[in-house]
Amino acid sequence: MNMKRRVFMKGSLAAGVIGVAIGAGLLTPREVLAAWNKSAFEAKSVADARKALLGTTETTESTEITVKAPDIAENGAVVPVTVSSTLSGVTSISIFADKNPTPLTSTYELPDGTLPYIYTRIKMAKTSNVIAVVKAGGKLYSARKEVKVTIGGCGG
Repeated sequence: MNMKRRVFMKGSLAAGVIGVAIGAGLLTPREVLAAWNKSAFEAKSVADARKALLGTTETTESTEITVKAPDIAENGAVVPVTVSSTLSGVTSISIFADKNPTPLTSTYELPDGTLPYIYTRIKMAKTSNVIAVVKAGGKLYSARKEVKVTIGGCGG
């Protein structure tokens, strides 16, 4: 019983210290949250986003990557996308929508031993390819699926 109280007190103290640091402006949320690649997320083409994010535009098409998305998305504001892979040594998965004003929708860093499976919802401006780029064993692989959008989700 006494150990539970100590753990609770330590957790409360740590949360309080972080709260005071944020309130005083000593610690900003950007420093607490994961860093993001601003130039990749603001790029206007898939090639520019890949270059900024991955350092190259070259990928190898792979049947060991599966991109699941609806054939027709009635609302581009919420398009469910699943990316999985049977490649070994996957360290990251990135998702692009090639006709979006900013094509990079998301990127995920996967620690060793993590199952290479991502489920998310993305916004799509109009009918385009959803492209998954998987980094495995230091190489880049990709797969794509076309999704027809009837109502655009990026202001369209």
